Amino acid sequence: MSDQSPNPNDPNAQTPPGGPTPPHGPAEPVGYTGGAETNPEARTFGMLAHLLGILTSVIGPLIIWLIKKDEMPFVDRQGKEAINFQIWILIYGIVLGAVTCGVGGPIVWVVAVVFGILAAVTANKGEDYRYPLVPYRFLK
Repeated sequence: MSDQSPNPNDPNAQTPPGGPTPPHGPAEPVGYTGGAETNPEARTFGMLAHLLGILTSVIGPLIIWLIKKDEMPFVDRQGKEAINFQIWILIYGIVLGAVTCGVGGPIVWVVAVVFGILAAVTANKGEDYRYPLVPYRFLK
């Protein structure tokens, strides 16, 4: 008997159960299935994380994320995304508000509402949403 690896060009070689092993590609986020989330509860909590961000800034998404991150990978990803966006909205609001003597604050709030609604609708479909205007993600 020999301990050699099977020859991939051998027509008599047997494939492992479940088919051939796929080549290693770029790493996907933990819990990412590559498709839309099918669990309606996870979709609802993902949507809620984005909507609560509109109303409560960082606090709402943080609570949803802390409660559900370990049991629902979709909520883990969407909660972190919502928290990161809300942190940046706070930063943009403070900077723009200071530079424009408070005039820029409402503009930042409108942007937060628009992107928050887009994110909530996308999460409700079970799809991952990535906010624009987030140059660095504090939670990865």
